[in-house]
Amino acid sequence: MVHTRSFKTLATAPFDARHYRSLGNILRHAEQPVDFLRRYVWRGGTYPAVIPIRTRRGGRLEVTVHSAEDMQTINEIFFRNDYPVRGDEKVVVDFGSNIGISALWFLSSAPGAFAYLYEPVPRNIERLKRNLAPFEGRYALAEAAVGTSTGMVSFGIEDSGRYGGIGRPTGRTIEVPCADSNAILADILERHDRIDILKIDIETMEEAVTARIPEALAQRIGAIYVEYPFRDNPLAGTHRLVRDTFVSRFLRHGREGD
Repeated sequence: MVHTRSFKTLATAPFDARHYRSLGNILRHAEQPVDFLRRYVWRGGTYPAVIPIRTRRGGRLEVTVHSAEDMQTINEIFFRNDYPVRGDEKVVVDFGSNIGISALWFLSSAPGAFAYLYEPVPRNIERLKRNLAPFEGRYALAEAAVGTSTGMVSFGIEDSGRYGGIGRPTGRTIEVPCADSNAILADILERHDRIDILKIDIETMEEAVTARIPEALAQRIGAIYVEYPFRDNPLAGTHRLVRDTFVSRFLRHGREGD
């Protein structure tokens, strides 16, 4: 491994168009592109740090980050454009909001959007609220994990805050409340005609949550962003037939990794 990236990843990077798009956006939209690249590519710098970003709509954001993993998240969302936004979205649902970087992207890119956010880790929640201070009144935060049932669950945590998940063997666990994913979607769709974007980034549970969305709800969701192919996950059960049918009809998929 070099800088936590495998030699295979580094060797194939020059042939991946996403990285050229990302670099162009870093040069255009990062106020301090050299510092950003130093932190992102070479994992330099100290933390916490404030990363200023010029948004595509002309505004300015200051994102407080706490690790090189947070820099990776900024790159994926703001510069690599893993979650495309048209700008006219009204309702966004974010399963796994972490420290608020994805919510910052959605809310700054779609000025008329309201976001429903779900995040169970107390430290991430504290950081999310700080990052989203300029968007008070435009989001509702549920301090809960998202899964296939309601109740308390064992949630694996780790230092970066990026890779924790329900039942994930990280070496440290906390007990957190969990909300049923379909109940969440049904409740939001009772209040709104449709959900414009549903983002699912809930380590260990992406497949189970995505596969079980009923067709009646899915038809009222404009875009679903989720890592795909799904990782091997013994907790998710066997959803291959349902999953493949669902993906072919409803899913815009991104790719995991960097």
